[in-house]
Amino acid sequence: MIPVESFAGERIAIFGMGRSGLASVRSLLAGNATVYAWDDGEAGREAARKAGARAQEPEAWPWETLKALVLAPGVPLTHPKPHEVVLAARKADVPIIGDVELFAHAMAAHREQTGAAARCVAITGTNGKSTTTALSAHLLQRCGFEPQMGGNIGRPLLDLDPPTDKTVYVLELSSFQIDLTHSLVLDAAVLLNVSADHLDRHGTIEAYAAVKGRIFSFLTEAGSAIIGVDDGFGQARCTALRGGHTGPVVPVSVGKSLGTGIYVIDGTLWDGTVSQCAQVKNLQGLKGLPGTHNWQNAAAAFALVRALGGDASMVDAAFETFPGLPHRIETVGSAKGVLFVNDSKATNAEAAAKALVCFDPIFWIAGGRAKSDGIDGLSPYFRRVRKAFLIGEAQDVFAETLEGRTTVALCGTLEAAVAAASEAAFAAVGERPGVQPVVLFSPAAASFDQFANFEVRGDVFRSLVADLVGADLVDAEPDEAEGPQPTSTPHRESA
Repeated sequence: MIPVESFAGERIAIFGMGRSGLASVRSLLAGNATVYAWDDGEAGREAARKAGARAQEPEAWPWETLKALVLAPGVPLTHPKPHEVVLAARKADVPIIGDVELFAHAMAAHREQTGAAARCVAITGTNGKSTTTALSAHLLQRCGFEPQMGGNIGRPLLDLDPPTDKTVYVLELSSFQIDLTHSLVLDAAVLLNVSADHLDRHGTIEAYAAVKGRIFSFLTEAGSAIIGVDDGFGQARCTALRGGHTGPVVPVSVGKSLGTGIYVIDGTLWDGTVSQCAQVKNLQGLKGLPGTHNWQNAAAAFALVRALGGDASMVDAAFETFPGLPHRIETVGSAKGVLFVNDSKATNAEAAAKALVCFDPIFWIAGGRAKSDGIDGLSPYFRRVRKAFLIGEAQDVFAETLEGRTTVALCGTLEAAVAAASEAAFAAVGERPGVQPVVLFSPAAASFDQFANFEVRGDVFRSLVADLVGADLVDAEPDEAEGPQPTSTPHRESA
């Protein structure tokens, strides 16, 4: 745990008792603050009491003496309208921050006390940030660093170990977290991509992109800005940074060579930041990085490691040992000639496209709580879908989009969909010699209509598959690999 001592002797409030909220309670109490806490659920309130906080409704908080309100990332700050606790904080002129800002306070105190700064890097983007964060931590460790990974992946930041002179904090940051952060100091920052997502929380894609771009405002003067330039927002941000940032600006691309930058052409990773462009790694066929979409993640992670001085010659083997992440095009196993793939993390259409392009024929399980863009953008991949098995709130609207393009079954629940999709896939075995049918769970929608989060949803899919095929399921476990491993973090789906 990282104690937060900047509020010693002061009163501070926390709203939302998820894992990051409870970690904030513990860290602030360790730093001798008086902590008031509340959650909409009784279980969260009881957890706050057990941790030592004063569990009181916000109406009873001493607003006139509070030094800050720590807001859980999932609580609306601006859209669709500010939460009542946000309005109360603004009325009382109480600063609103998040757990990342508390982490930033702790890092500032460490610098003042020791005269040294633990290095810190952060990754954001609409898609790919979890894989890039985990891959970056893995590559850094294999290159001799001592990374600690957390934030929107794995452990809450304040549950990480206190810094040493060898620590590198590798943070995944969502737009919600960036919105609540003001004084974080980064040695390198990565923005992978920007596409429409969570517009209910930001209003417009321009506002969403602006929040994502704020990650570069946390850089030191010499810090490295690493930015994907394969979308218009990234290109514009890269141009702006080159005109104002004093440190290195490293563009990342897939499919086009860059005069100066890191890029992937035909599956080969190239380093164009050195005097003579160097070939780094053939990324095709890496078990932990399936699909061409992972090429951008690999390029960005490599750029980050190089920005911290990592040895490029050690990266080749490190890529080979990366195990991948659960719920991201994760092979659950094969049974009776059918491959089962868990892509529960695909909470929007763009993420689902990454999985749909990898397989054919597909028996596709999709649905949940639909995002604003639906699945219209997936039409180029519908020819790969033999049959769609739809669940959740989105099943009817998804069925309308798929009408006339593929066969559809309205299943309602994941349990019914797994059973129906498996039966259909088993019947298709052998129809195309040498081609394995795939039951792909890639929802293209959020989980909140039926599940607490995408991790729980993916775990249920795995369990249903295991119960259905039993002993016939093979190759369900990933290869063992060393290095920092992400843990399932049941707190949010954020971009």
